[in-house]
Amino acid sequence: MKNILKTLALTGATLALAGTTFAGDITVKGSDTLVILAQKWAETYMVKNPGTKIQVTGGGSGVGLAALQNQTTDLANASRKIKAKEIEACIKAFNKRPTEYKVCLDGLSVYVNSENPIKELSLDQLLQIFTGKIKNWKQLGGADAPITVYSRENSSGTYEFFKEHVLQGADFASSAQTMPGTAALLQAVAKDKNGIGYGGAAYGQGAKHLPIKKNDQSPALEPTEENVVKGTYPIWRYLFVYINPAIDKGEKAAYLSWIRSDEGQKVVKDIGYFPLPAHLREK
Repeated sequence: MKNILKTLALTGATLALAGTTFAGDITVKGSDTLVILAQKWAETYMVKNPGTKIQVTGGGSGVGLAALQNQTTDLANASRKIKAKEIEACIKAFNKRPTEYKVCLDGLSVYVNSENPIKELSLDQLLQIFTGKIKNWKQLGGADAPITVYSRENSSGTYEFFKEHVLQGADFASSAQTMPGTAALLQAVAKDKNGIGYGGAAYGQGAKHLPIKKNDQSPALEPTEENVVKGTYPIWRYLFVYINPAIDKGEKAAYLSWIRSDEGQKVVKDIGYFPLPAHLREK
């Protein structure tokens, strides 16, 4: 995992597999949250199916869905649901609504520096921190030091999910430092004792995640598999793959089916996300 994260940091979360920068039999583009998992899926599948070449590229959910609309990728990875305007653009481009596949679950984690004494936060406190209303760790029982907010770029599905579900649609603080990917964000928090950021559950080396409370009366919960699958962890989500249904056949369909199989879902768990419940693996 550490080697994967190091590679992501150096490449800006862009990974070309199969030893080539040219498109292979299957092209995958989008979510940086999903890119480490997508890389491992592709590597594992290509070992078992050496006649198939898979190219994986990050860039953000919005980038992947734009590529799907432009028909420059086969699969679009997304850490949020596709928007109505993106569906309309796809229908205009290829006359069909994209097929949506849930591929795993994620407990969106909030990260602070490993030396930060804060032990937990509530959703309301997160809203106030990331919108700039709470500016000093002292206000939360921590050190008398300004809070450094790290966020993702607005093409990121994680950015949009966090804004909608944690900030309730409010804007991030103007002082928030925008990072090009989750790996870069985590590196920044790991180096900044006053930093705070957010990202997928599979990340986190060098920083620590905080248990999150839904409200002041609720217990602070960890983003564990049990809490995420039950929906009790306050910031859980599905991760998705979208495809033009006209090309959802042959090797592409076989690959999507394998991703949701027991073998593909074992890779999910190995990377640090959470497998789909069995009843969601049929589609």
